[in-house]
Amino acid sequence: MNYIIGLGNPGDDYKNTRHNTGRIILELIAKANDFSDWEMSSKAKALMATGKIGKVKTTFILPDNFMNRSGASLPYFVKSKKDLNQMVVIYDDLDLPIGKMKISYKKSSGGHRGLESIIKAFKSEEFIRIRVGISPSTPSGKLKKPSGEQAVEKQILGKFKDSEIAALKKLSKKINEAIAMILEEGREKAMSLFN
Repeated sequence: MNYIIGLGNPGDDYKNTRHNTGRIILELIAKANDFSDWEMSSKAKALMATGKIGKVKTTFILPDNFMNRSGASLPYFVKSKKDLNQMVVIYDDLDLPIGKMKISYKKSSGGHRGLESIIKAFKSEEFIRIRVGISPSTPSGKLKKPSGEQAVEKQILGKFKDSEIAALKKLSKKINEAIAMILEEGREKAMSLFN
């Protein structure tokens, strides 16, 4: 079984915030692949849906914990090292501009609390990540990453503008293709083609 995880915070207060990018992208991909029967696993404290991406059976998971407790939900689903290697985590990244994504594997958390929680839960970094940009950029495409704790918090907890949501919707199609390639042909091929 393959597991695609979308990180974010639960509740309407956080809907469409940049820190919820993983959830937003996963919900867009779920819709594109006709994953519509979300159910709450109260034991795992996560929303889940099962279906196929291409020909590959996949479970989509939205942890229903706050970001810094994301890892608490996942061991209910991901029970072995093999499962962990078939897990893809989608999350927000300040080091990339809005509209850009990057696939990585077996890297540190880079200070992302949701990722830290997952690494701690599994005592391993051996899973695939899809980092999705949430920082503004100049018209020429240069990254304008916020600096300082207050500026960073304002950026990640701020709501997406309509134009940014449109960019995310467009990017979700590319991420969907990347996930299909990861599942069917392996992460190396997807990384070489999509990074």
